Amino acid sequence: MSRFKRVFVIVIDSMGIGNAPDAKDFDDEGADTLGHISDQVGTFLIPNLTRLGLANLKPMKGVKEADKPMGYYCKMVEKSAGKDTMTGHWEMMGLHTTKPFKTFTETGFPPELIEELEKRCGKKIIGNVSASGTEIIDRLGEQEINEGKMIVYTSADSVLQICGNEETFDLQNLYRCCEIAREITLKDEWKVGRVIARPYVGKKKGEFVRTSNRHDYALKPFGKTTLNVLQENGYDVISVGKISDIFDHYGVTEENHSNSSVHGMEQTIEVAKRDDWKGLCFTNLVDFDALWGHRRNVEGYAQEIVRFDVKLGELLPLLNDDDLLMITADHGNDPTYKGTDHTREMVPLLMYSPSLTGAGEIETTDSFGAIGYTIADNFGLEMPEGTIGHSLLKDIK
Repeated sequence: MSRFKRVFVIVIDSMGIGNAPDAKDFDDEGADTLGHISDQVGTFLIPNLTRLGLANLKPMKGVKEADKPMGYYCKMVEKSAGKDTMTGHWEMMGLHTTKPFKTFTETGFPPELIEELEKRCGKKIIGNVSASGTEIIDRLGEQEINEGKMIVYTSADSVLQICGNEETFDLQNLYRCCEIAREITLKDEWKVGRVIARPYVGKKKGEFVRTSNRHDYALKPFGKTTLNVLQENGYDVISVGKISDIFDHYGVTEENHSNSSVHGMEQTIEVAKRDDWKGLCFTNLVDFDALWGHRRNVEGYAQEIVRFDVKLGELLPLLNDDDLLMITADHGNDPTYKGTDHTREMVPLLMYSPSLTGAGEIETTDSFGAIGYTIADNFGLEMPEGTIGHSLLKDIK
């Protein structure tokens, strides 16, 4: 019999808490997403995260530690070779990525890839640079619309992104081109972690706005994860946000697409109100990373944390004694740091259930896999051979 009937894992995408021990290897020494945000904005109100012990785990300017934290908390160190979304999430569920995904930040994509993509999609490509999504649409959107071309770009992440105006490109055609790009980039020399459809609307520069019809085409995980173990044993795996895309729908039993991080929390709250499931609700809140971290917007990031905390305050009273909440992050993205890349950082893990009788800090984990192992242990399931991590179930009482 499982100790917890329902487990909620919420990923605050990119909320690192200080550079990892190997940050120097990633040229990220001194990065500290949450610490530097709090240093710059001063006092900001996050009472619910504070109650769960975040300030006890990570000192923050203007945020007092909780005298009596409600739950357990620890730092997690990533073991995999990378600092991207897929690597972080896959490791949470047990996979150890030893070879980083390909990036084309400095050079753009090779001519051979571009030529094949143009031929198969039937459109000439413009862009092919590393850029901010909003910036490249503003720069090339009119040309794409007027000349019937296709904007392709990348970033500091392992991604190939295609922009398309929903009114002139056609959303389904955009998705078709992204599916072609995903097939092409399965080759080892071009293997990016994700292909992303980036639709937008508007008719001229200054009016262009990206829509919520984004779609990610990720690589299929190279092995079975906690999600598969749960699904194969009859448990529910409910995804909120881009979780299903990150795992290429592998091991997911229900998918919920989010329009924003606030919407993702609202969806999680609705799932918590339901009593028709047993297993895992896995939520990713991407706005922290996409809207604020990559754009180096400190104030925006801080306000997103405040908005999350408000919704967290709505979720906590809905949790039952046999529910377990785990709040974490997948990497860092320090908005005060150089460049626009993710940062190699430790991440927090906050754990709470109304049935807990103890609280406090537990030992730092040597991988993010502690999350997946704890979930599997809770349901009395064995993790697949070759996965990494260890259960924290005995540490939370």
